[in-house]
Amino acid sequence: MLKKFSITDKLLFIAALLSLIYSEVLFFNGDKLDAAFMGIWVPSILAFGIYLKLIKSK
Repeated sequence: MLKKFSITDKLLFIAALLSLIYSEVLFFNGDKLDAAFMGIWVPSILAFGIYLKLIKSK
């Protein structure tokens, strides 16, 4: 199953996952504003990955 994903796909997914984890760590440490800022990056990173897939398929 993982053979369908390119190295770029895997790196973007790891970046989104790390951003999510870091956001949760910040939240539970009491930095709620910083956690919200980091959490906003998760869908942005995933959307960028979708954009790359779309321009590559043309």
